Amino acid sequence: MESQRNLLIVGLLFVSFLLYTEWQTAQNPVPQQIEQNLTKNAIANTDVPASSNATVQGQGIVTAQQNSQLVTVSTDLIKLTIDTLGGDIVESELLEYPVELNGVENLRLLEQQQNFTFVAQSGLVGANGPDAIKRPTYQVSQTNYVLGAGENTLEVVLTYTDANGVIFDKVFSFARNTYNVKVGYRINNASAQNIQVQMYGQLKQSVDKPTEESSMMMQLYRGGAYSTENEVYKKYDFGDMEDDNLKQITNGGWVSMIQHYFVTAWVPNSEHENVLYSRMFGDDKDIGVIGFKGESLTIAANSTGELSAILFTGPKLQDRLEALSPTLKRTVDYGFLWWLATPLHWLISFFYGLVGNWGVAIMLLTFAVRGAMFPLTKKQYTSMAKMRKLQPKMAALKERFGDDRQKMGQATMELYKKEKVNPLGGCLPLLLQMPIFLGLFWMLQESVELRHAPFMLWIDDLSALDPYYVLPLLMGASMFLMSKMQPSMSTDPMQQKMMQFMPVIFTVFFLWFPSGLVLYWVVSNVVTLIQQTIIFKQIENEDAKK
Repeated sequence: MESQRNLLIVGLLFVSFLLYTEWQTAQNPVPQQIEQNLTKNAIANTDVPASSNATVQGQGIVTAQQNSQLVTVSTDLIKLTIDTLGGDIVESELLEYPVELNGVENLRLLEQQQNFTFVAQSGLVGANGPDAIKRPTYQVSQTNYVLGAGENTLEVVLTYTDANGVIFDKVFSFARNTYNVKVGYRINNASAQNIQVQMYGQLKQSVDKPTEESSMMMQLYRGGAYSTENEVYKKYDFGDMEDDNLKQITNGGWVSMIQHYFVTAWVPNSEHENVLYSRMFGDDKDIGVIGFKGESLTIAANSTGELSAILFTGPKLQDRLEALSPTLKRTVDYGFLWWLATPLHWLISFFYGLVGNWGVAIMLLTFAVRGAMFPLTKKQYTSMAKMRKLQPKMAALKERFGDDRQKMGQATMELYKKEKVNPLGGCLPLLLQMPIFLGLFWMLQESVELRHAPFMLWIDDLSALDPYYVLPLLMGASMFLMSKMQPSMSTDPMQQKMMQFMPVIFTVFFLWFPSGLVLYWVVSNVVTLIQQTIIFKQIENEDAKK
């Protein structure tokens, strides 16, 4: 089994992986683009859960009230906009994540535009919930809040009093150095009757996003995901929502809308039983909703009660996500190889802590991975060397038995047994390495730390393409040298042509990959070339001693 054949296997497996991801996208097509003139009235029926105890008017089909206001809240990391109509968060701006490298415009996760809507809604339904009849308009003492330089916490209180004199304070609690927002209710039942309320939180998003880009090389998921006590992490995209409404009853759990590098999630009380749900709205099913409803709370007359949940809206930083919920870090989606990619992410983060440069950390990670796989690599190339030595004997057998495949096969197996050669010895180590390569692929693709992270010289963003295509060309050149170091013993012209074009094919693929991914492959190829030289030299020395 010569080395070129193994290299061909790598290429075919890699291309098959890319084709598989494209096929998945084709099997779950994104619905048609939303209409350009969405209005608040057109989507208002998504503002409360479908099973709330509401009248026809109470299904949320209401118009915006003239006295509603927008309240802005700024901390050290985020800037939020809250609509006093319902107390919904209609915009979240990440102050440390510009849209473009060195740009002045900050990235917005939550936003409400003419042709795109993504908002985080919450409210109280149930028999006496103010949102069960129509969205309440809260009162607020001011419209601009800022977390001061000497402050670590900030509280924004919106107040609504219903016709029975029940006072509902909707409280937004912020803290320094966090993307969490605690959304809670302090309810003062000043009436003479017991009341019953139930908190819900949901994320409402348009199916199509005008600025979104995806390609065969980089399949970027945008859609829902949730977790229950029995399902650690489950994607639930807009197609799933359209096919069947989500309904899961669980202790704790969470719901989210995820996208490349970022996540917005509702994390309800982990000690309560919650109902997770989803719905699709609009004539073209162009609005998706995923949310939770908590347990019903009964508040006696002339007493108080509290309910709350956490909203996270920010980057997929695993330590922050895990602090909210042990399973929320799974929104950093490494696919089925998450168990392998997670320690690789820990390792690259460790190296970054030592050197302070993500590009150098990728190089150190490559050295560590290739060093750990050196025994497999040595076994692979040793097997290749043994197979090359057998080529003259194999040619003699072919000349002897001609087209008699049965006798040729028997004689070949006897030769392998006599020479103590395993024909799969060079292939099996290669197959064992493929999960590591794919785990690294997903880990580097999903790591928000690489977004706008500089390396050196012309590489100022490891998550973007190499602007001059230097790294892809170096990758192709190193792959070509690897093939030249392993001269083919095959006489099959088709295989020889494929091997000649394999570096070219890979180079074309890698032109569209983020430079951080290409950097890993370039360094990996260079290390492989060094390992090949050492291993083949050792084999030659051993043969010379015989």
